[in-house]
Amino acid sequence: MESVWVHLVSVTSDSEISVSGLLLKASLVVQLVLLVLLFMSVLCWWVIGYKALSLKKARIASKLFLEEFWSATSLDEIWSRHRPGADETIAGSASHHCPTLSVFQAGQMELEKLRRPSQSSSNLRDTIATRVAGTENIERALRRTRNAQLLELESWTSFLATTASAAPFVGLFGTVWGIMESFLNIARQGNATLTTVAPGIAEALIATAIGLVAAIPAVIAYNWLSGQIRELEADMDNFSNDYLNFVRRHYEDTL
Repeated sequence: MESVWVHLVSVTSDSEISVSGLLLKASLVVQLVLLVLLFMSVLCWWVIGYKALSLKKARIASKLFLEEFWSATSLDEIWSRHRPGADETIAGSASHHCPTLSVFQAGQMELEKLRRPSQSSSNLRDTIATRVAGTENIERALRRTRNAQLLELESWTSFLATTASAAPFVGLFGTVWGIMESFLNIARQGNATLTTVAPGIAEALIATAIGLVAAIPAVIAYNWLSGQIRELEADMDNFSNDYLNFVRRHYEDTL
């Protein structure tokens, strides 16, 4: 028993095993695995920062626009400010992307088409009934724009989900390869001392650790960003329903 402890102490003092030394001496396969995991981790943090900032701006802009919408006296008042190409007057909507504003613009453009008289018919109601069957076109435009905005909000989040699910397995591959190299070293040298086994096992565990370092922030950020996106999705859905009710209540009889 004393000889085993003496052997362990001598190996620890003489080998001076460090993480950086193990990474430099690791096999090519393990180094490639570590580079892939490092790239995934760096890109994940960029996606997290980019999406967190863009979603924050979208929430602020959406809140400002909804406050303006419900404080306005008519749709024409809001449309004059937020017509595509017009000068914006709301700070949040002017400087940042606002998904709710995009939904409003799509619905309002369809409403303007309904309200525009046709040159081929003197009866505007008959023209609209024949052309769009009431407000169905407005509803389709709102739904189409809402789906497009949702796809844009969800962009890049799939990479976080991929990293969260794939990074541990990539690290596991490096682990398996490192352990395999350790057994090959045992076979080549003909002994099973710590000097032979420890470096391969250590670099294998480093691959596992880096895989978890890449995956854990990715899964946490994905769940958090998904919650933020669901809130904006709910805002767009609620606004679409409220806008349709507003149009039916104030404009359907005049169309």
